[in-house]
Amino acid sequence: MDRERLTTLLERVRRGDLSVSEATKQLRHLPFEDLGFAKIDHHRALRQGFPEVVLGEGKEPAEIAAIVRSIQRQANSILVTRLTREKMARLRTLVRGLTYHGRARAATWVNKPVPIRGKGIVLVVCAGTGDIPVAEEAAVTAAILGNRVERLYDVGVAGIHRLLEKRGHLDAAAVLIVVAGMEGALPSVVGGLVDKPVIAVPTSIGYGASFGGLAALLGMLNSCAAGVTVVNIDNGFGAGFAASLINRL
Repeated sequence: MDRERLTTLLERVRRGDLSVSEATKQLRHLPFEDLGFAKIDHHRALRQGFPEVVLGEGKEPAEIAAIVRSIQRQANSILVTRLTREKMARLRTLVRGLTYHGRARAATWVNKPVPIRGKGIVLVVCAGTGDIPVAEEAAVTAAILGNRVERLYDVGVAGIHRLLEKRGHLDAAAVLIVVAGMEGALPSVVGGLVDKPVIAVPTSIGYGASFGGLAALLGMLNSCAAGVTVVNIDNGFGAGFAASLINRL
């Protein structure tokens, strides 16, 4: 249940259109619903503006389906992350209405059109095509949270002219998510060109000495560009959520 639905419910009680007992029945699963294997935090939409996000990794399709149905009963939008194509194929037989975003490895469900709550554009920038899955996770997350999202892909520092050609896109953004593997240099470059928040996302893409994204992570943490903040390796979701919070201010 989100703030709008709760306000409508209380207004109906105040007008006498809905009994207290019926309102109590609709609120019976707040603050959480216990499914036995999971406790669904239905208050999260009230606290943070979006319901609990479902991490698909490590869960069986039947468990994901039960959680999704629980959230659907509250008429809230749904985001499931880290969802393989194989698991999604099984999930389609268990629950209806999910839209799968293959490159992002994510699924979404919306009860009604997502209102735009962000004040500006969230621009997702990625260094190479190998980084696109993480970039897409960030883009899908920011979009379902109510932001206008634009993408600028394959503009890594090995061909810096590709980035500089799109300088206008960088300047037009309110928040930038910059995704890179290898040595993770791109966020520093972007951070030195703009006066907007830059959220850096290291990816696990790279050869042996990249240590599964650790080299990129350390490079971004040591960025000499002011205004660059860093999320965990491959954490496109975290970057998309943080960018959305910033974009609402």
